Amino acid sequence: MGLFSKDIKTMDDLFVHTLQDIYYAEKQIHKSLPKMIEKATDPQLKQGLEAHRGETQGHIERLEQVFRQHGAEVKAVNCPAIDGILEEADDLVGEVEDKQVTDAAIIAAAQAVEHYEITRYGTLAAWAKQLGREDCAALLQQNLDEEFAADSKLTKLAESGVNRKAA
Repeated sequence: MGLFSKDIKTMDDLFVHTLQDIYYAEKQIHKSLPKMIEKATDPQLKQGLEAHRGETQGHIERLEQVFRQHGAEVKAVNCPAIDGILEEADDLVGEVEDKQVTDAAIIAAAQAVEHYEITRYGTLAAWAKQLGREDCAALLQQNLDEEFAADSKLTKLAESGVNRKAA
């Protein structure tokens, strides 16, 4: 069992803890995006990452609203998973010399982040419904929908040319 598990006794505790986890993750992602934007050379990739940074700010604000609606303190807990994904992304992008390969690496790293967020938001939306919190579930679903859309845009960008240019 994890170190935090002694504090989790109910489904509500688990919901709030996971909400704190994704809140931390979104704040870390928001902080790391400018570095990825700076390293990106493909104009569409750069523009997409900039747009997603704005969406990420919206995700943070929605999460704060979920905390308030649920009557929980707006608080982050460390998320080693996102820290690891972001550290790996930074290492990967930092090691590539070819700018076109760097763009492909950025897309791969960004998709790893998106997939983590998708798992968290999908779970949280389902749990919110189970807890009778349709209001919270609706906000979490909005974030989930935007994460799916971001992942789809990254796939299209990779397949429409970034990967081919890098090969």
